Amino acid sequence: PMSNTEAESASRTTVFIGRQKPVMNYVLAALTVLNNAKTVTLKARGAAISLAVDVAEVTRKRFSTDIKVSNIKLDTEQMPAEDGSSRNVSTIEIELTA
Repeated sequence: PMSNTEAESASRTTVFIGRQKPVMNYVLAALTVLNNAKTVTLKARGAAISLAVDVAEVTRKRFSTDIKVSNIKLDTEQMPAEDGSSRNVSTIEIELTA
């Protein structure tokens, strides 16, 4: 298990991508993290995955050509469905390094 300080630093360098906000909000959040840390992790699941890819690409191509994709992790999570059963939801973690 992670220690509290490891978990805190991980949460400060992670941007959770949802579907509510525009791409630029997440890009600015990622750039803010990169001002204070060497890496930022973009996390998304389900329909927000394509938005996470857009955020990574806009951050890399429009704002800093020094930012590289250092790691991509794909996974599947079991989520409870409304009818009580469970369903699989795809997840992605994109790690950007400055």
